[in-house]
Amino acid sequence: MKKTMFGIALAACGVFAMTSVGTAFAETSFPRNLRIVIGSKSTGGDTYQNTAIVAEALAEKLGINVKVDAVGGSTGFNTIKRVSNGSVIMMFHDQAYLGYLYGKKGYDNPFTEYRIGPSVAINPGNAYLVAKKSPYQNVEELMAACAAGTDVRVAIQPGGVSEIGYSALKNAIRIQHPGKEGCLVAVNRGSQSDKNQAMFDGLADLINGSVQANEQYTRLPADDQKAMRFVWLTARDATIKQANPEGMGETSREMLLAYTDPAVSVTQDGSKNFTFDKEFFFLFNKDMDQKLVDELDQALTEIFAAGDIQKTQKKSFFIPNFRPSAEAEAYFKDKAAQYEVILGNLK
Repeated sequence: MKKTMFGIALAACGVFAMTSVGTAFAETSFPRNLRIVIGSKSTGGDTYQNTAIVAEALAEKLGINVKVDAVGGSTGFNTIKRVSNGSVIMMFHDQAYLGYLYGKKGYDNPFTEYRIGPSVAINPGNAYLVAKKSPYQNVEELMAACAAGTDVRVAIQPGGVSEIGYSALKNAIRIQHPGKEGCLVAVNRGSQSDKNQAMFDGLADLINGSVQANEQYTRLPADDQKAMRFVWLTARDATIKQANPEGMGETSREMLLAYTDPAVSVTQDGSKNFTFDKEFFFLFNKDMDQKLVDELDQALTEIFAAGDIQKTQKKSFFIPNFRPSAEAEAYFKDKAAQYEVILGNLK
């Protein structure tokens, strides 16, 4: 049985454990060497880690070699546009359509330019934080400050997952305090370290972060310049409830639930609250053979039915989230349409 090209090295680094999930298919239509490009250039981030877990399982199930290649969004899209024979497929997350909705360069409409493949996992850690010494104790106080005419500065990386919570918060202020949404001000930054630094330097009152990247700062004493507090996790409470009880670091699952809806209320339209799960899914060349799509769906159906991959995902603070291709496409189209309405309201 084949192994992934990267499996032994990653296992040695502790990124994920090698897992056998049943026997390989008797025959596969996929080429012997499958390349999965990802919409990130980082080999240490959540997109790579999540894809590596799935790639390892697919390699075992299909009996082929699988390589994960961290090329970034634009390069990944361009690559799958050129290759339709199934030798190259892509893994990304909601950024695939959010980048398009925000008009980010290099992002086309993924629902017309590519095929949407199966979803595999959620990273439930998308978060917003304030300095531990901040006068704002929660999201309600932040919105109240805007309602009173005080500017609240939010450090984000514009054009995608980092910005969608900011847009939702701005939209909620627009609904509840019309005319005051301009008091929520974006402080555009790049990497997570850049957003953190904006808070350390007193240039931001609120930052987008993640449980994985920022939980360590929430353990620091209040007089430490780098000390932070969570005020909002955008994930659904039903998503967080699926995490292991120990949560992440020294922050348990129960502690994390204190920062999700309904404990934290950010209205989406005046009747329901906004939530956002960062979800990972495959994208294919739009002309890729349906037989390959069906085979990948079937392989993943069997992999998730076996149950081992879920344990590996949860150890890395991912929430298992398998949907076959047709179901995933309909789901993400609806999700994108809801966020398009929010962004339209803010123009």
